Amino acid sequence: MKKIVITALALTMLLGCKEEKKTEAATETTTTTATLPPVSDAAMENAVIYEANIRNYSKEGTFNAFTKDIPELKKLGVKILWVMPIYPISMKKRKATADKSIEDITDPNEKKKYLGSWYAITDYTAVNPDLGTLADFQKLVKTAHDNGMYVILDWVANHTGWDHKWITEHPEYYQHNAKGEVTDPLNPETGEPWGWTDVAHLEYTNKKVYEPMKDAMLYWVKDQNIDGFRCDVADNVPADFWNFAIPKLKEVKPLFMLMESEKEYLLKGQFDMGYGFEAHHVMNDIAQGKKTVADWDKLMVNLSKKYEKDDIMMNLTSSHDENAWNGSEYERMGDAAGAFAALTYVMPGMPLIYTGQEYDNKRRLKFFEQDPIERKKGKMFGIYERLGALKNNDEALNGGKKPASYTRLKTSNDKKILAFERKKGGKKVYYIANLTNQILQFKVPIAGSFTNAVTGEQVTLEKGQTINATPWQYWVLTQ
Repeated sequence: MKKIVITALALTMLLGCKEEKKTEAATETTTTTATLPPVSDAAMENAVIYEANIRNYSKEGTFNAFTKDIPELKKLGVKILWVMPIYPISMKKRKATADKSIEDITDPNEKKKYLGSWYAITDYTAVNPDLGTLADFQKLVKTAHDNGMYVILDWVANHTGWDHKWITEHPEYYQHNAKGEVTDPLNPETGEPWGWTDVAHLEYTNKKVYEPMKDAMLYWVKDQNIDGFRCDVADNVPADFWNFAIPKLKEVKPLFMLMESEKEYLLKGQFDMGYGFEAHHVMNDIAQGKKTVADWDKLMVNLSKKYEKDDIMMNLTSSHDENAWNGSEYERMGDAAGAFAALTYVMPGMPLIYTGQEYDNKRRLKFFEQDPIERKKGKMFGIYERLGALKNNDEALNGGKKPASYTRLKTSNDKKILAFERKKGGKKVYYIANLTNQILQFKVPIAGSFTNAVTGEQVTLEKGQTINATPWQYWVLTQ
């Protein structure tokens, strides 16, 4: 490997800040492993999670097209495969855009292209035929398990589509307005509609909902061998339901439970991991010049007080919601996207890759239509591959219930330079980044010989030296 000595006022390595096309006909070969052990706390310490948007992963938009690429995801260090909702989508009140229903469209050919929201579910225990068959899904699960990945399904307990049989058979399962009409979901904090007009709001004060909802979840665990759930708008559903259902699911096998929430009370209950929304928003604001590294430091102090040491947060620069409604990471973060992608791996927690991020997707993917990504390897596939290997293999990046320590390193410019150490079991990893759009000079309190985990280059830091950094330049250093 190339040797680099960082002299005064010079730092010549770039992290890939400053291959060949992945074709649709990817190999069907899978890497067979020993039987995958049940999910465990230990397995989550070094995991990467991948959000699979089956509809938009390929031109086919099918389970089978995605399953062929599972060995590619293994190269990225993925250990948890979060599959977005796979269930049939309601036709009634189906959305064409954020504010228009297909019922507002008269042209039948125009209507056909609108596939609706994944989260407007007609049947919790069936498979959307647009994606394939149940046998195809079973093949996906087996292939994931053979490649050392756990599969968690997106679960929507807060609402159903308007075609769900409960609407007519059990209207008492739903919330009603003063006129006695079933309503779409309301924000529990404001009482105002979210605007999710394509779904009907379930009423959990009626505990008769509990058993059938639990049974639907149990089907996927017991009969289809999945390994957990990502629970949509989890804090809009009473904790009492989760406390009822999840232990019964875990009687079948250990599960990994991800909640779309950052509410600490849910982590004290049945969930293993929450969303790192606060960190995500601070990253966006720093990239846009609205906040500085000083705000990041305040955040990390606040998070250490808010959460228990064994609470796990999912770190993200994108997701299906962020991409569709707020833009890709490149739209929101610009040239800072690479520095923050690396940060999600090195900070405490578990990093998320959303479909297309590994292929440098810069577009907003359409939410209600098929809008396939272009699977062509560019800069980020290799970066995610190297960061994934580091996350999987270096206990200094443990981010589960027994995480590595996080220690902020004082620099000569702490409002603009973020530097910290992760440490566990004698292993150390350092993250250093210029989180501004300026050329900066600074000093850090570490010295010695290191490996740049992203480039593989050898780096020597001398005590007290001054470092030059280009805008948004970052380093992930190991010893």
